[in-house]
Amino acid sequence: MYDSYYYDDFDAAFGGVFLITMLLICLVLSIVSYVIYSLIYYKSSKINGFSDLAYIAWIPIINVYSFFLLTAKGEDNATVRGAAKKNVLIYVGLILVSFIPFLGIIASLGLIGYTLYFTYRLFYRWTGETGKAVLYIILSFITFGLFYYIYGLMKMNKPFVA
Repeated sequence: MYDSYYYDDFDAAFGGVFLITMLLICLVLSIVSYVIYSLIYYKSSKINGFSDLAYIAWIPIINVYSFFLLTAKGEDNATVRGAAKKNVLIYVGLILVSFIPFLGIIASLGLIGYTLYFTYRLFYRWTGETGKAVLYIILSFITFGLFYYIYGLMKMNKPFVA
């Protein structure tokens, strides 16, 4: 007798196809997300005075320097680049500490806060207003980053206002 709660070959094949389809969708979305992220930071770097380092936006892992370079504070070019390097080192340190049990939870929360702050700084540099920058962070969070990409694509060819 055949009971309906047993899996057959069709169910296993369907599960496998579904899993592979989901993995391919995630891969395509990740690649598209990476290209948009890199394009935003590449164009923003070129427009805002960092054209000599704009290519870094396309290099995986190292491209975080481009993000911190665009958000760094400083009086001149050398202090901005120094601040960006310091921020990258803190970021990498938080990532490394996040792999340590128990401390990893605290480091991960710190990493989230650190990234949110510098994302706020980038929105602030694009808008020049604190309220809008906070609103755009919230909108980016609600839309799972979609707002960030759309707004970044709109602002990547314009110089910072703040």
